[in-house]
Amino acid sequence: MDYRRLGRTDLNVSLICLGTMTWGQQNTEAEGHAQMDYALDQGVNFFDTAELYSIPPKPETQGSTERIIGSWFKARGSRDKVILATKIVGRSEMNWFRKDGSPAELSRKQIEEAIDGSLKRLQTDYIDLYQIHWPDRPMPWGSNPTIYRHQPGDSHPIEETLAIMGDLVKAGKIRHFGLSNESAWGTMSFLKASETKSLPRVQSVQNAYNLLNRTYEVALAEVSMREDVGLLAYSPLAQGYLTGKYLDGARPAGARTTLFQRGQRYETPGAEAAIRKYIALAREFSLDPAQMALAFVNSRPFVHSNIIGATSMEQLKTDIGSINLKISPELEERINAIHLEHCNPCP
Repeated sequence: MDYRRLGRTDLNVSLICLGTMTWGQQNTEAEGHAQMDYALDQGVNFFDTAELYSIPPKPETQGSTERIIGSWFKARGSRDKVILATKIVGRSEMNWFRKDGSPAELSRKQIEEAIDGSLKRLQTDYIDLYQIHWPDRPMPWGSNPTIYRHQPGDSHPIEETLAIMGDLVKAGKIRHFGLSNESAWGTMSFLKASETKSLPRVQSVQNAYNLLNRTYEVALAEVSMREDVGLLAYSPLAQGYLTGKYLDGARPAGARTTLFQRGQRYETPGAEAAIRKYIALAREFSLDPAQMALAFVNSRPFVHSNIIGATSMEQLKTDIGSINLKISPELEERINAIHLEHCNPCP
């Protein structure tokens, strides 16, 4: 396993991060425990979850993934071997996260309730990386869209949010702070506030990044490199679409899109043509398409960790095994040629 420093912290996280959002719906507690056992044995020391999970979000399964991780910590006594990341939801009309039924927002009351709930479910005293799942302010879908439409609306000031995070650090409940589904403007605004107000520094941004969506490179990649705010790349297989399993409208039994019909982001007019070319390229180089897609993400210098997710042990082994595949200059040139022809069809 390879390891990279998380932001400007003293934490070295595995380049492969174990994503967990299927545990509690697609995966049972026992399967989640088995995945954590295998990942830890392979050198994966970084787990990512959220108060929202499992996916798709609904009241009856909210927090189920954190509870599964918590029961594993209790059973294995392995908390000290894991760098743990979780998330608080951003502003939302979903009203099942808070005890009083309020819609979600980043007020002090809600943040404090959220962190205490996560700590209880996870059966731990602290979170290594606490992230805002999506911004409190209104945002376009995808955070870094190729077509921008401004969305006015209410939000809590960034300085206020950072001050609350600072209090959580002082209380020992969190060690570091990160963002998710964030833009370059948002990231730099958080950085500016932390530097001018002596507040916690943003260490990471968790955004979608894959062969069908490289919008992170447009502005945020430079922020990552110059400010040491690393990308935690989610959806590196584009929700499984880059494996080719959904081509020609196929819907394999048990697959996420088959079960939940939530794959619209990767069903845009230009997506399937790009997917076919990436799969053909992988086969030309005698590579597994999934491993090629993951290895590309692994190879980016602004990526601090690649968040993989699997519903079977076979998928998990393939995904973690991508660490052994290196993208050659010739292969990268061919990947970039496809990207130029089919640029970000799924932002």
